[in-house]
Amino acid sequence: MTLQIHNTTKREIPEQQLEKAVLMVLENEGCSVESIVGVYCGNKMIQRINREFLGHDYPTDTITFRYNKESDIDGEFYISLDVVKENAARFAVDFQQELLRVTFHSALHLIGYDDQSEDDRALMQEKESFYLNRIGAGTA
Repeated sequence: MTLQIHNTTKREIPEQQLEKAVLMVLENEGCSVESIVGVYCGNKMIQRINREFLGHDYPTDTITFRYNKESDIDGEFYISLDVVKENAARFAVDFQQELLRVTFHSALHLIGYDDQSEDDRALMQEKESFYLNRIGAGTA
């Protein structure tokens, strides 16, 4: 079992808290870690990944890749700290809170949750709020 968090930027992030956040979602959803890599990067890297793998030539908040179907999860996720910062400002929330929300979102994608339809998006947002409140970073 390995969960690795990598920060490719100069910005300080709470790596242990982010690791705990991923583990909390997995455990709560009945999954465990086989091998997960979380990469916190900038817009350049995430835009390149988005273009190469998904055919979208723009930065996005998170991209998740799942490599197996078992409940022991093997996958990786990328989160753009630049987009997290922009979204935090846009939604008038704290950077750390938005960072945790996107990390929960990525973990939910690893488990198999999708956000293609409005109903799926609503379910994911509900779960993100649940976990933010559980970790003590939710809005009152």
